Amino acid sequence: MPTARLALDPAFAIGPVRRRLFGGFVEHLGRHVYDGIHEPGHPTADAEGFRRDVIDLVTELGVSTIRYPGGNFVSGFRWEDSVGPVADRPRRLDLAWHSTETNEVGLHEFSSWLEKVGSDLMLAVNLGTRGTQEALDLLEYANIRGGTTLSDQRIANGRTEPFDVRMWCLGNEMDGPWQLGHRSAEDYGKLASQTAKGMRQLDPSLELVVCGSSGAGMPTFGEWERVVLTHTYEDVDYISCHAYYAEKDGDLDSFLASGVDMDGFIEAVVATADHVRAVTRSEKRVDISFDEWNVWYIDRFEGVDKITGIDDWPIAPRLLEDVYSVADAVVVGGLLISLLKHADRVASASLAQLVNVIAPIMTEPGGPAWRQTTFFPFAITSRLAQGEAVRLTIDSPTHPTARYGDVPLVDAVATHDAEAGRSAVFLVNRSRTEPLEVTVDVSALGDVTVLEAHTLSDEDVYAANTLDDRERVAPHENTSATAADGVLTVTLPPVSWSAIALG
Repeated sequence: MPTARLALDPAFAIGPVRRRLFGGFVEHLGRHVYDGIHEPGHPTADAEGFRRDVIDLVTELGVSTIRYPGGNFVSGFRWEDSVGPVADRPRRLDLAWHSTETNEVGLHEFSSWLEKVGSDLMLAVNLGTRGTQEALDLLEYANIRGGTTLSDQRIANGRTEPFDVRMWCLGNEMDGPWQLGHRSAEDYGKLASQTAKGMRQLDPSLELVVCGSSGAGMPTFGEWERVVLTHTYEDVDYISCHAYYAEKDGDLDSFLASGVDMDGFIEAVVATADHVRAVTRSEKRVDISFDEWNVWYIDRFEGVDKITGIDDWPIAPRLLEDVYSVADAVVVGGLLISLLKHADRVASASLAQLVNVIAPIMTEPGGPAWRQTTFFPFAITSRLAQGEAVRLTIDSPTHPTARYGDVPLVDAVATHDAEAGRSAVFLVNRSRTEPLEVTVDVSALGDVTVLEAHTLSDEDVYAANTLDDRERVAPHENTSATAADGVLTVTLPPVSWSAIALG
C-alpha cells in the first residue's frame, strides 16, 4: 500500500479560520426559493411558508453568511419589487434565467428565514441595469434606523429594527457577456468606485466586495482584476473569485485534482491585488471573497435545462438540479481544503448554491428534503475547522493528470484551536485505485487522541443520493484512525475525503 507522510505543527499557522469561509449563496433561480426554501403548502411549512425540514438541514450544514439575491439574477433586479405588501408586488420577467419572478419572497421574508437558520445576510446590489443611486436607496432602506422616507418605509413594512447588513457585493460577474449591463473593466471600475464611495458616505463601516473575473478561464482574467482594483483599491475590502468544476470527457483524474486549479486561481488574484497595492502605495490590504464555488455540470444546463422560448416564462422551473456523486463530494472536500490553505487571504466564501440549484440539499414539492453527497464534507468541515488553519508538510506519491501534470495523491490541511485544545486534519485521496496509508507527525500537539474520524467513499465513485434512495451515500466512521506516540495513522480508501478531530 502506498504511504504518505505529513507533519502538523501549529507554529506553521496560515491564518484564522473566519466563519465567513463557510458561507452559502441563495439566488432567485429555478426551485431554489420557491419549492425549495419556501413552500407554503408543504406539511412542514411554518407560518411564513418556509419549509422547516429545509431549515433544519441548512442549520446542520453550518452556513454562516449567505449571499443574496444573485448571481446573474441581481443584474436585472429592482429591489423595490421585493418589499411592501406581498399582494401588491409586481411580477417581472427574469432575463437571466428566462423565468417569471413573483417577488413573493423578498428582503423582509428572506431576512426572517436567515434568522431561523442562524446565518447573516450578504447583500448584492444591481450594477448591471442600475447604479449608484439605487444602491444608496437600498442601503438607506436596509440600514438606517428611521427618520427618512426609505427607512420609515421599512418600518411601515413591518421591520422596526434595521437589517444592519454589513457585507455588500457591488454587482455580479460584470466581465461576463451573459450579464445584463456587461461592461469593460474601465467602465465597471469607475462605477464600482463611485458606488462604494457613496455607500461609505452613508456608512463608513461597511465591508464591500468588488467583482473580479467571473472565472480564471475568462480572457479578461488578470487584467480585469488589475484595472478594476486600480479604480477601487481604496474603496473596497474584497475582490470576488468565482470557480466551478466538473468532470469532463471521463477525465476523473483531473477532476479529482480541481483543488490544484483553485490554489493557482487564488494565488494569481492575490498577486494581482498586491501588485496594485504596491503601485498605489496603499497601506491597506484587499482580500478575497470567493463568493461562488462548487461542482457544476454547466454543459447539462446548456444542453437540457436552458429555456429560450419567447412565450415560455415559467415560475420556479427545474433548473441546474445536478445530482452529485461520491467523486463530486470528494472534490468539494478538496476545494474546502484549498480555501483553508489560503485562510490568510480568503476572508469569505459562498458555496453556490444551497437548495435544489447545484445544491447540497434537495427537495421534492410536497415531499421530502435530503442531503446530497456534497452536504457531508461541507457540514463536517464547517463544524470541525476552528481556530487557525495550519499548513502541513506533505510527502506524498504523485500521479499524472491530463490538465495539471503530476499531482500529489494526498491533499491536506489542518486547523488548531489552542484555547479549546482541539485540532482537525482534512484529507483527500485522489487515487482512483489505491488506498493510501497516511501517517501524520502530531508530536507538536502533545499527547492527543482521535476524537472522531469520518470518511466519505464508496466502491462506486458515481453513487449518489436520490429521491428514491436518499441515504445511499453517507460518511462512515474511519476506525483505522489512531493516534499514539505523537503519530496519527489512518488509511484512506481510493477516491475519498476524510476529517479527523484530535484532542
